[in-house]
Amino acid sequence: MNLQRIQRKNRPGHTGHYIREIFCLLLSLIYISFVFGGCGRYLKEYNMPEESSFSSDRTLSGENSDYTPSAEDSRTSDSLPAEISLVMVGDVLLHAPVAESGLRADGSYCFDALFTNIKDTVSSADLALVNQEVIIGGSELGVSGYPCFNAPYELGDALDAAGFDVILHATNHALDKGEAGIQNCLTYWEQHPDIAVLGISGDSSSGSSGDDSSGFGAVGDDTYSIAIGSGWGQQQGRVFFYEQDGIRIAILNYTYGTNGIPMPASMPGAVNLLEEETVQADLALAEELADFTIVCPHWGTEYQLVPSAEQEYWADLFLKNGADLCIGTHPHVIEPIGWMRDDEGHEMLVYYSLGNFVNWTSSSGEGIANRMVGGMAKVTIGRTADGGVAITDYDIRPIVCHLSDGTDGVAAWFLSDYTDALAAGNAIRSQDPAFSRAYCVDLCNEVWGDSFRFE
Repeated sequence: MNLQRIQRKNRPGHTGHYIREIFCLLLSLIYISFVFGGCGRYLKEYNMPEESSFSSDRTLSGENSDYTPSAEDSRTSDSLPAEISLVMVGDVLLHAPVAESGLRADGSYCFDALFTNIKDTVSSADLALVNQEVIIGGSELGVSGYPCFNAPYELGDALDAAGFDVILHATNHALDKGEAGIQNCLTYWEQHPDIAVLGISGDSSSGSSGDDSSGFGAVGDDTYSIAIGSGWGQQQGRVFFYEQDGIRIAILNYTYGTNGIPMPASMPGAVNLLEEETVQADLALAEELADFTIVCPHWGTEYQLVPSAEQEYWADLFLKNGADLCIGTHPHVIEPIGWMRDDEGHEMLVYYSLGNFVNWTSSSGEGIANRMVGGMAKVTIGRTADGGVAITDYDIRPIVCHLSDGTDGVAAWFLSDYTDALAAGNAIRSQDPAFSRAYCVDLCNEVWGDSFRFE
């Protein structure tokens, strides 16, 4: 089956004689404005601060100057380099009250309300990733919250409807329902061929990057490619390849462990684990076949606002093996953002933790409010003047999880849209009275400094 390349999201095709004439006229006007107006910049107006809010013994820099075209690099619109806009959000935790918020009178579920307020931003990105913390094993395995999670299939329906393109399933809760949970989850996602599922596999062997366990052909073979996001998606072993406008990205997803639950005997490769030899082999394949490599590790120490020594170790390994971007999850709170640079000058941008996206913890006390704040990583990947591929822009948008009792009472909000009145009514205040909108802003300032924006 030879699938056709799909159009970029929100970008209609141009057909017809008159439309072509108008298009050519617009190009001419843009060319004139660039030549005579001296406008050569094509990146977003927003730029990250020169110094990251996080510092360590490594060289960290928040500069975008290496990637910003000079004034002399003015170009007409028809020669602008290809770019891919990527967003990613943190942990979707189906605590019992979150599950109850989606329950309907007939026993079915609907979780669209969780994502309504951020849906437009998600769906407008070329590629949208989400860390699906809990396995989607279906109601037949019993919908359950902490400590052994399982979500109904309707949660996957809501993720699809919100516009997510890549579901990251390599988490410490991936085996909460054992082999049946993995199999049910994979079977469910097979009904959504326009979504890529990373981090879990029904493969009967631990496999290697060279194994074509997914059933896809060689990378670049359109016969075995599937339409994902705004381009093509293709899997080889544990490495997922995404291609759009001539730029090929590799995405890798791993977890530190599975809460002590062993791999099913029939599928020892069910969940991608952070194992050094495995990760190095996967990164070698990614570097060979892709222009840009992203690693999404499930790592770190829960509820800590700074990276752990383990995170630092793995980030260094990713960097030295060629990764260009690392976006982490698992601590359930936000952590810093910064650049790492090796001795040869190769750089990698690290979002150590995006925090929670959706959750309703049962815990109470000081610091619980921190778990209500997450972030949406926004990264633009594009061609540089020398023909390479690099990050051309990046930022982080704070997200708040709003909680209230009753149907559709849980929802993610951008902090920019979250009012003092909403914060005053957030049910988490009964578990941590310190929660307020100002508290959320202060937390973002503490962890991210000037690295975040509200719009």
